[in-house]
Amino acid sequence: MTIATMSTTSPPIDTAAVKAIRQFNRFYTRRIGALDPYLGSAMSLTDVRVLYELAHREMAVASEIGRDLGFDAGYLSRILRRFENEGWLVREPHPRDARQSVLRLTEAGHAAFAPLQQKSREEAAALLASLAPAQRQQLVHAMGTVQSLLDPQAPPARPQAAILREPGPGDIGWVVQQHGEIYAREYGWNSTFEALVAGIAGEFLLKFQPEWERCWIAELNGERVGSIFVVRKSATVAQLRLLILTPAARGLGLGGKLVDECIAFARLKGYRKMVLWTNSCLTAARGIYASRGFQLTGSEPHEGYGTPLVGETWELKL
Repeated sequence: MTIATMSTTSPPIDTAAVKAIRQFNRFYTRRIGALDPYLGSAMSLTDVRVLYELAHREMAVASEIGRDLGFDAGYLSRILRRFENEGWLVREPHPRDARQSVLRLTEAGHAAFAPLQQKSREEAAALLASLAPAQRQQLVHAMGTVQSLLDPQAPPARPQAAILREPGPGDIGWVVQQHGEIYAREYGWNSTFEALVAGIAGEFLLKFQPEWERCWIAELNGERVGSIFVVRKSATVAQLRLLILTPAARGLGLGGKLVDECIAFARLKGYRKMVLWTNSCLTAARGIYASRGFQLTGSEPHEGYGTPLVGETWELKL
C-alpha cells in the first residue's frame, strides 16, 4: 500500500520575476556606482563595507563581521591585513575570549572612513533630491518592504516618533477610505457609514473656516495612520469628529495625542465646550474621551450601519 504525501516543494518561480530582479540589480548597482571605485575612492564597495562595520561596532570581532557580511574567512583576513598595513587598524586582546582579537580603527582609520561616510550620505541625499516628499516616503517604505520580505528574521525598524500635520491633497479622501475599510472589517458596518463620513469630510472641505476649525493627519514612519477633526458647531461649541487610527498605530498613545490637540486648539480659540458623537461599541475611543474628562450626556439606540447600535453624546467643558 502506498501512502500519499503532500508535496513540500515550493511553487515554480516565475521566470519574469527572476528577470525583473536581475534587471533591478543591474539598474541599482549602476545607479549607486557600486561597479566603480566606490564613493570616488580607490577602495571597492567591499572595502568600504568592512570599514563601516569596524567604525560602527562597539566591539568588532573578525568572525562576527565575516558571518554578518557573508565573507569567506580568508578573504576578510586579507582585507583586514591590508588595513593594518595602512595603519588603519589595530588588534587588541578580547576581554572574554583569548582566541579572538578585538579590531579597532586607529585615528588614521577613522580619518580614512569619515569622508567616505559623508560622501555616502551626500549621494543618498542626491538620490532623493529629485523626488517630491511623498515620493521619498514611498521609496523608503518600498525598500523596507523589500528588506522585510527577503529577511523576515531581521528585527523590525524602530518606529519613529509620530508627527501630526495639516491635511494635503488626497488626505481627506484617505480619511473616508480608512473609515469605510476599517469599520467594515472590524465591525461589519455597511456603506451607509462610509457615505456619512464622506458627507462630513466633503462639508469640511467646502465650508472650512480656518480660524475656527482644524484637521490633523497623523503619520508614522512616513505613512498616514490617523486623523481627527475639530469643526465649529456654534460660537461657543466645538465638535470633535472623525477620529481614526489604523491598526499599525494603535497602542502607541497616538489616539490620546490627537484628542489632546483638539482640546488644546478649542481652548485656544475660546470655545467653552467640546462635544462629540460616537457609538457604545467603540470602547477604545470611549476610553480616550473619558480619560480626558469627557462626560457621557446621552445615549440612544439606532439602526446604524447594517447592525443595531447605541449612539452616544459626550461633552467636555473647556
